[in-house]
Amino acid sequence: MFKNTESRYGLVSIAIHWLSALMVIGLFALGYWMLTLGYYDSWYRLGPWWHKSFGITLLVLTVIRLLWKFVNATPKPLGTRFEQIGARVGHGLIYALLLVTMISGYLISTADGRGISVFDWFEIPALITSIPQQEDIAGAVHWYTALALVILAAGHALAAFKHHFVNKDSTLTRMLVAKRNQSNND
Repeated sequence: MFKNTESRYGLVSIAIHWLSALMVIGLFALGYWMLTLGYYDSWYRLGPWWHKSFGITLLVLTVIRLLWKFVNATPKPLGTRFEQIGARVGHGLIYALLLVTMISGYLISTADGRGISVFDWFEIPALITSIPQQEDIAGAVHWYTALALVILAAGHALAAFKHHFVNKDSTLTRMLVAKRNQSNND
């Protein structure tokens, strides 16, 4: 099952969700580690290259995810009305933080007028370079939105576990495996 149904997420949504989650965790860990590198460390230039390449990849994946979300059904939310509102707000914040984090990363990387090499396959040009103190401001935004994103993602994971172990509903399992003919509340 590739597409979502009223009760389940499809294979495309599941794959994009988990790939995005792994990339967010990996990019945050790499970015945090890069702060400790000295100028003569062999990863001083290599770390940012990987970080930028995967960051652009995550941006493309996020745009695809949003497009897929708009052209595809969304499974009916489970839980109380309060939980459903919280989930809607939380998901909206996750998408907003993803986009702001990646846009600010782009602004940091292109502040000097150079484009971003993506795995040495192609280059994303520097389109905005005239913002005063662009690198510093974008750097602060990037750090705080990335930190907020990781904290919110951890809350998102905890909420899924709460649904699974306390509510005993299929909120978590329907994002783990794409199945056919599943009831709404499992």
